[in-house]
Amino acid sequence: MTQNEEKEKIQNQNTDSSQETTCPVCEGQGCECDQSEKKIQESEDEIDQKLNENEDLLEEKLKEEIESLKDEKIRLLAEMENLRKRFEREKVDTIKFGSINLARDILSPGDNLERALGALPEKEDYSQNIKNLIEGLKMVLKEFKSILEKHGVKKIKAIDNKFDHNFHQAMMEIERDDVPEGTVVQEVQSGYTMHERLLRAAMVGVSKKTSSEHDNIENKETKENNQESSED
Repeated sequence: MTQNEEKEKIQNQNTDSSQETTCPVCEGQGCECDQSEKKIQESEDEIDQKLNENEDLLEEKLKEEIESLKDEKIRLLAEMENLRKRFEREKVDTIKFGSINLARDILSPGDNLERALGALPEKEDYSQNIKNLIEGLKMVLKEFKSILEKHGVKKIKAIDNKFDHNFHQAMMEIERDDVPEGTVVQEVQSGYTMHERLLRAAMVGVSKKTSSEHDNIENKETKENNQESSED
């Protein structure tokens, strides 16, 4: 055999060996080992696919839980803000109205002092000592009212105003034809508010028409109604 023929034989053997795949275990082609490897590969692919699906489901579930936690956090923050605002309102109300009972109780001495000064005859000639006493009482009453106003206590204006059941308490009816019916014409006891909240209602007398005037008004209204009916 020549040298060229030997080279061709070696090349042919290398080509055949590169085309054939042998099993490293049993050193054969198309054996059971090849099929097992294919099954293992398929199983691994299936496992990878399921793992990917589980990861997607887990990610979606985590996103839902995160959104739920966000909503819960927002609700808690809103509740905390409402509690804070309510606490601030209660704090302000406590500061404003914490002494409301005390303020209501000290109104009576002021009423008595005002009645005493109002009962004094104006034209009577008093001695200088009595005059000084009266002036001192007036200064005390003025200072008393100033202190009340400083703490938000204000007197309710009742005379010549329309009766308001929110601030007035009717004690009597007084026949008056010179003012509209339901007008406050007499104040028995002064009323007060504290920071716009009713502290004590004013006890008042309310005007009403006299019997004759009331009859005249009713007759006039009846005539006007009859006249309108006849025109219709």
